[in-house]
Amino acid sequence: MRARHELRVLSVYEGFFSGGARILHSDVVLGLAEGGQSHQVLSIHGEVHREATRQRMEDDACYRALTAGGVGVTSLGRTAGLVEGTVAANVFSGEELAETARSMAAAEVILSLKEQPLALLNQAGLPRRPVVVCLHRSDPENQGPALDELKAAIADGTVVACVCCAESTRAAYEAAGIPRELLHVIPNGVDLLRFRPDAAARLAFRASLGVPATAPVIVFAARYATMKNVPLLLRAARAWLAREPEGRVLMCGAGMDGANPALAADLASAFGPHRDLAARVRLLGVRRDMEAVYAGADVVALTSASGEAAPLCLIEGMMCGAVPVTTDVGDSAEIVRGHGFVTPPDPEAIALAWAAAVAGRAGLAPALAAARERFSRTRMIAAYAALLDGLHTRSSRLPTLPEPL
Repeated sequence: MRARHELRVLSVYEGFFSGGARILHSDVVLGLAEGGQSHQVLSIHGEVHREATRQRMEDDACYRALTAGGVGVTSLGRTAGLVEGTVAANVFSGEELAETARSMAAAEVILSLKEQPLALLNQAGLPRRPVVVCLHRSDPENQGPALDELKAAIADGTVVACVCCAESTRAAYEAAGIPRELLHVIPNGVDLLRFRPDAAARLAFRASLGVPATAPVIVFAARYATMKNVPLLLRAARAWLAREPEGRVLMCGAGMDGANPALAADLASAFGPHRDLAARVRLLGVRRDMEAVYAGADVVALTSASGEAAPLCLIEGMMCGAVPVTTDVGDSAEIVRGHGFVTPPDPEAIALAWAAAVAGRAGLAPALAAARERFSRTRMIAAYAALLDGLHTRSSRLPTLPEPL
């Protein structure tokens, strides 16, 4: 019996910093490695400063999960003070290009985590390998020169496919000029063994924060970024907390802590002199136990204004039994259809939806339970594996392109 070929895949990250795209992609890499593919990761940056947080690669949960799972991770060692909407300079040293070439030469397929790493992969003189770009947003127009890098890589024949995590992503990139035949939709999925209702975890998490077992709890899980519309979330929190004397609003993610002066200003603006209400907003920062956070919540909230495609927070929260309440951005409305609430970007409307979600949580539980298979990580990993295997099979039948001199 002929041995099954072990596909060698290299993922290129802009860097390791908190965010749903990196969490999702890292989970995909681990799942594909568990399924028999050979995976490595190359990160352009070894450290980034964003969301008022210094984020070292070695401290990142995704980095730790990948290395613990046997996936090798290397970095070009750059340090960046990234600002939302910008990309790394399109200038790389000879040493950086040599390191990239070595990593690419050992791979048969390259995965680019979003389009930003194409600034590196489009450099002349690198080995020719088919590149698959994994797209996780619905606003290509806000990705700076990265969209031009994507178009250049497609025109050059380097990019052979784009994986879109949502239908809204495919629609947005097609409208931006990316050929539809290259755009493949693989919806996001999560580990259903990890993200599930857990009564014991719910009680333990609440006890750890001193939150009463019967208090209504809203969780907002997001990095601090303009697209997340934190001021809207806080105005809704003030309106809701004024009506819910036992209510709590928990905020977690990069920049969601007391060290972020921009968040402090947002809180002061939203709550003014009402410090009693603001005291029931807890800033938890980056958490490694999101399954417990969601299990402890009644509602998972999203107030984003743009950019979202298939937000992980909504899926993870729903799978843990929290009712999703979201603005209509990306595929969010379709994700929560029949399981939650969609609101206009109005604080009073959001506060009322939170109240309805808390009151209706028990009644929505059967619908949330019935939706679990739709959001399965197993389904997602199988779709990625089939796409990569198919692309590699087709590319191996084509005439071999000479390596650059």
